[in-house]
Amino acid sequence: MDLLTRRVANILPTKAGLEKLIGERKIKLYQGFDPTGTRLHLGHSVGLRKLMEFADAGHEVICLFGTGTVLAGDPSQRSKARKKIATEQIDHNISTWKEQVSKIIDFNKVNIMYNGEWLLKLTLPDIIDIASNISAVQLFKREMFQRRLEQGDTVWFHETMYPLLQGYDSVAMDVDLEIGGTDQEFNMLVGRELMKKMKGKEKFVLTTPMILGTDGKQMSKSTGNCVWLNDTPTDMFGKLMGVPDEQIVPYLELATNMKMVRVKKIKENLKSGKLHPMEAKKILGETVVTEFHSDAAAQKAKEEFEEVFQKGETPENVEIYKVSGETANVVDVLTDTGILGSRSEARRLLEQGGLEWNREKLTNPEITVNSGGTLRVGKHIFLRIEK
Repeated sequence: MDLLTRRVANILPTKAGLEKLIGERKIKLYQGFDPTGTRLHLGHSVGLRKLMEFADAGHEVICLFGTGTVLAGDPSQRSKARKKIATEQIDHNISTWKEQVSKIIDFNKVNIMYNGEWLLKLTLPDIIDIASNISAVQLFKREMFQRRLEQGDTVWFHETMYPLLQGYDSVAMDVDLEIGGTDQEFNMLVGRELMKKMKGKEKFVLTTPMILGTDGKQMSKSTGNCVWLNDTPTDMFGKLMGVPDEQIVPYLELATNMKMVRVKKIKENLKSGKLHPMEAKKILGETVVTEFHSDAAAQKAKEEFEEVFQKGETPENVEIYKVSGETANVVDVLTDTGILGSRSEARRLLEQGGLEWNREKLTNPEITVNSGGTLRVGKHIFLRIEK
């Protein structure tokens, strides 16, 4: 069944065991999302689509916002500890999430919960009781911690608590299954162990593959390679035209609801040379934009791409950003408009030569606006700046 094959990297302890359980009764499952930013990217949609598949099959599905775990900060795939986050920032980050995922999640079928409701109420005896079920040696053997220690960096105590807190979510909600990216396997297995020891219950773990960003590296808000769920149709389509050729099929399989029969056909045609990668990317772009916006928006974005980017022109209808003075700082502009997620991301793109002002490469963040001009961000994003 597609439920246990598509968008699935691994099922622990066994796929056969989960398949048997699903055949016997409806199950309770969840995936957690820590609100570390205001925007979700296409990588987040992989797990969300998997959640929706289970919901459509009639299972009890929970989308869990990590209002408690985010205070500790997930150390997964992190070379350094995450910065601490204020409660006000958590609330702000969550505020737009439901709208961003509404195109792929039916909240009439999926419940929303917040782990702060139980984690923030834990007493010291509670925390000691939870921690007594997991070996400290087990926590410190974690690969990323070992890598940091070898490099002479620090592993902070609160980071070692994160797997315990995430693991306790499974106990608090009494679930049968947890879904998460492959980077979450360690945390989810800690939850599986806590369930066994604290409730004497089997909990399955399903990992979903991680899609790569538009530059072929891990999709991350800190690297500027994300396709955001709330990107405009034009930006979304343009970014997808820039993904590496070898990522076309993984994107279709993981980040869209295209029927697998068609995905396999596209894969075969790409391999045989019957389908050019650029045409396949247009199919990908149309599919993703249609699912997050509309078919009409997808067609318009495709036409603009063909008119603008394949002919080397500048689009006529681009977002306008008004400034008060004669000069502007492009780092401020890019972060204020939300085109890029952070100032460091904007500065890095500037240093890499990825910004143009009126078709000339920028080397300095300060630009002279005067009568206005067009800022090009990467290959496919344009912004008109005017006084």
